[in-house]
Amino acid sequence: MVTFFASLILLFAGYAVYSKVVEKSFGVNDARQTPAYTVNDGMDYVPMSWWRGWLIQLLNIAGLGPVFGAVAGALYGPVAFIWIVFGTIFAGGVHDYFSGMLSLKHGGAQFPTIVGKYLGNFAKKSITIISIVLMILVAAAFTAGPAQLIAQITPLNFMAALILVFGYFILAAILPINKIIGRIYPIFGAILIFMAVAIAVALIFGGKPIPNLTMENLHPGDLPIWPLLMVTISCGAISGFHSTQSPIVSRTMKKETEGRKIFYGAMIAEGVIALIWAAAGMTFFGGTGGLQAALAAGGPAGVVNEISTSLLGTVGGILAILAVIILPITTGDTALRSSRMIATESISKWVNPDKKVIVFGITIVLGIPMFLLSTIDYTFLWRYVGWTNQLSATIMLWTAVSFLLKTGKSHYIAGVPALFMTGVVCTYIFYAPEGFNMDYNLSIIIGAILTTGVTAFYIRLIVRHKQAATKKVLLES
Repeated sequence: MVTFFASLILLFAGYAVYSKVVEKSFGVNDARQTPAYTVNDGMDYVPMSWWRGWLIQLLNIAGLGPVFGAVAGALYGPVAFIWIVFGTIFAGGVHDYFSGMLSLKHGGAQFPTIVGKYLGNFAKKSITIISIVLMILVAAAFTAGPAQLIAQITPLNFMAALILVFGYFILAAILPINKIIGRIYPIFGAILIFMAVAIAVALIFGGKPIPNLTMENLHPGDLPIWPLLMVTISCGAISGFHSTQSPIVSRTMKKETEGRKIFYGAMIAEGVIALIWAAAGMTFFGGTGGLQAALAAGGPAGVVNEISTSLLGTVGGILAILAVIILPITTGDTALRSSRMIATESISKWVNPDKKVIVFGITIVLGIPMFLLSTIDYTFLWRYVGWTNQLSATIMLWTAVSFLLKTGKSHYIAGVPALFMTGVVCTYIFYAPEGFNMDYNLSIIIGAILTTGVTAFYIRLIVRHKQAATKKVLLES
């Protein structure tokens, strides 16, 4: 239990201390008007309070990610605590802050546009495709589960439930953000937070000791930590999906200093939620062996339901049902909204993206593949979400590095996690079954070689920018 409390303290300390370092490296200025006021179109650009923006951001990036992902990641043992804590503070928080603040800096620009400004047009076109594919996969994967549960507890069949969910998705994607999302997300956010806190309290006073981090139990079982843990627990540490969601809230911010609370703060909150559910998974079933059996029998939803109902009784059962239905839906609706925003922004040279018929038409076009994919086995979809998600996160971190280099600021806060995540995605794609399915040791060697090459290029960029800065100083003197 000491490890659990120490992890919580580190996460809160990360927000109190390191988030200020990140904010200083970006350079905020409340004298600059935000896009919520300079554009204010009554649709996506609408001024909102920071706490409402924080709750929307939390629901956008969380959903069931830090719950299901953390429960699955608990199979790796207490080493999962290390990844959640340090991943959240030094990678996820940095990633989310820069994705939101760079969007704010460039008028509420979408993720691909930000990438294009700092990494070039080819990167922009590539990440546009990757982002839309990722959001289609996420929305589809996060819709099947709720629809199945709705069909089980109501007279509706699966297809009727699916149509109902997607009907809501369409409305949430095309109506002004303060009409649906801005009103109901605070309620859903409260449910997510209450559920996590209730589970934490029940664990602490439940009589079963939460495993401490020792060399003996650091990593039970035979699952390789690198790079699988970093892909399994993504939303609870760092997730590229967040970079597609942050622009939604950046368009509603009243001032720049709210970014630390909204973007970095929401990531810390998600890390806390992931930490609680990872601890629950390790503790409730008496170790990773019992958890593995429970996951095999009922999947993550079954595990969450069993933990909730056993620890919290009837209230826990209601919360579990609400979580499995509501939380993934709140990820799917903003996935569709974000993909609509990215698509309209990418074609804004040829059509007026503010026309209602364009907004509605693109939403329908993007919603069709989401709907069709949600009718297949969603566990199959998740195999392809993981790597695409972390590839997006890596690209966002390198975008932040480029911004910091060009503005002459300390770039290592983004550069170090960018190199780390480069190693993760380069190794994973060669080892994973959905990738090249190669030998583990060979995958590590190839990943190390590719990461070394990227490191050499990074060093070259650093030297080039230092030389340019020196030359500029000499010319000015």
